[in-house]
This record gives sequence, C-alpha cells and structure tokens, in this order.
Amino acid sequence: MGYVAKSVSAVALTLIGMTQVQAGEQEVRTAVANALPQYAVESIEQHSGSGLYVVTLDNGPILHVTPNGEYFIAGDMFQIDGKNLINETEQKKLAKIEQLPESEMIVYKAENEKAHISVFTDISCGYCRMLHKEVEELNDLGITVRYLAYPRAGVGSESYNQMVNIWCSDDPKQWMTNAKLGKEVPDNKCTNPVASQFRLGNSVGVRGTPSIILDNGKFIPGYLPAQELAKELNL
Repeated sequence: MGYVAKSVSAVALTLIGMTQVQAGEQEVRTAVANALPQYAVESIEQHSGSGLYVVTLDNGPILHVTPNGEYFIAGDMFQIDGKNLINETEQKKLAKIEQLPESEMIVYKAENEKAHISVFTDISCGYCRMLHKEVEELNDLGITVRYLAYPRAGVGSESYNQMVNIWCSDDPKQWMTNAKLGKEVPDNKCTNPVASQFRLGNSVGVRGTPSIILDNGKFIPGYLPAQELAKELNL
C-alpha cells in the first residue's frame, strides 16, 4: 500500500507541475497576443534555468517573459558559466540556420573547407556586392560561403522576384554573380525557399544586408573584409 500511495503521489505531483506549466504558458501566450497583436506566436517554451518563457514571434524578435505574463525582455539571454558567458539566444539562432539543408542555399564551396559562413543577402545592396567580390578569396582561405535570401523590400517586391529568378535558374551561383553585377535575371518560376528564408532572417534578428552568421554562432550585422572574417573564425 505504501508503494502504491507513493506512486500515486508522484503522479499527482507530476500532473500538478504539468498543469502549472500549461497555465503559465497560456498566461504568457494571452499576454503577448494582447500586447503585441501585430505578431503571431511561433513557439513558446519554458527556459529550464531561468524559469522565463522564451517566446519566438513570427517575423519578429525573441522575448523572455515572466510566467505571469506581466514583464518581458526583448534581447539575448546569456548564461554565466564560471568566467565564460554563453549567448544562448545566438546559439538558438545558429541552430535554426544549421538545420537548413544546403540544397536550399546558394553555396560557394571552399575546396579545403575549414569553416563556413551563412549570409543573408540582397542583390542590390552595395556591401553585399563588396562581399561577393571576395567570395573567391574567402574560398581560398578555406571558408565556404552559403547565401540565404533576404530581399530587403519584402516578399512580393522587385528584389524578391529577382531572388526567386536566381534560385529557380539553371545556374544559381552564376546568376547570383550576374545579378550582383547589375544584370537582369530572366524570369524563372519554381518551388523556392526565398519567402521562408526572408521570414527566418527576421526571426533571427536580420535587419539589413549582408548579415553574416559564423559557424561558431556569432552574428555579424554587416560587411567585414575577408581577412577580418577569417580572424573572427580563428583561421
């Protein structure tokens, strides 16, 4: 009887804990929806270390919300590990990028790859064109360049249509180069990831181009010359 009673008690405590988590999640979801109706909630999960709820907004920032839904912080969460700081938010962003198959990107592969960078790019951005001129140098340094689409004017814009044309072309790498030289890309249509990559960019904090995510998780919001990128990658 004692064993049965303990088992029942353990199940009861587990159910109470689950109910409290669900209640907190619902309060957070309701509070965020009321305060920020312009955003749809993509996901909510409770952070095991802080007890805060991590709320990812579709096409918006990541929030850290108190369980009662009365307070939130928009920004990165850091874990203090002795003398080290771990940016958990950046790690989560990196995980989202790394989960994407390279088949959905336009990839300039280094023959002797030592590292890779993922770059949210637009074809008309001046600094994107500067970076693209250094792709060969980056490859020679052992850095693979993986492009994701970020048409700054948004889905349905002219730059968006040009991005679709590139992704759907017979040679996306060559047409990416042509477009960044100011050449018109022929119309092409296919199932493509341009819109989803644009939304992904917004969700991980891209606000301009180029936005570079290193394979060590660091987010660089702008252009860096090839040699400086290599230093950031410890090459």
